[in-house]
Amino acid sequence: MNTNIEVKQKIEQLLEPLLENDKFFVVDIKVSLSKVHSKVTILLDSDEGIKIDECTEISRQLGTDIDEMMPEKYTLEVSSPGVDFPLKSERMYRKNIGRSLKIVQKDGTELKGSLESVDAEQITIIEEKKRKKNEEVIPVIIPFNNIKESEVIVSFK
Repeated sequence: MNTNIEVKQKIEQLLEPLLENDKFFVVDIKVSLSKVHSKVTILLDSDEGIKIDECTEISRQLGTDIDEMMPEKYTLEVSSPGVDFPLKSERMYRKNIGRSLKIVQKDGTELKGSLESVDAEQITIIEEKKRKKNEEVIPVIIPFNNIKESEVIVSFK
């Protein structure tokens, strides 16, 4: 195993049986190989969220298998994505229905709105903007392939 891609693919295979029949899902895997100190970061989540002790258990189970394929020194980090982590999958969008999102489309336009629904092809938001008194609220449908990046807007109100 000498490339980041090969290590990442092997880790994905090792993770599969630990995801408890799709209860947990992989958000991201980052592998940084180095002769001095390598690092593997695995971000997991579930529809209900993932607890620290669940991350710890998966890390423990995965650790012995990764030991065999990694260079001498490495760090393994298994955690959940932070609230500021970009949404990357349909499942991540579903988990955030009802929350406000900032969406940057591939053409560079930016929208902010409440995520109303998600299906396999697209999301629907209600755009946050000033409306005239009797102006109709029209949902905005955004196909996944038009989305460059989107993230949850955290409010402390």
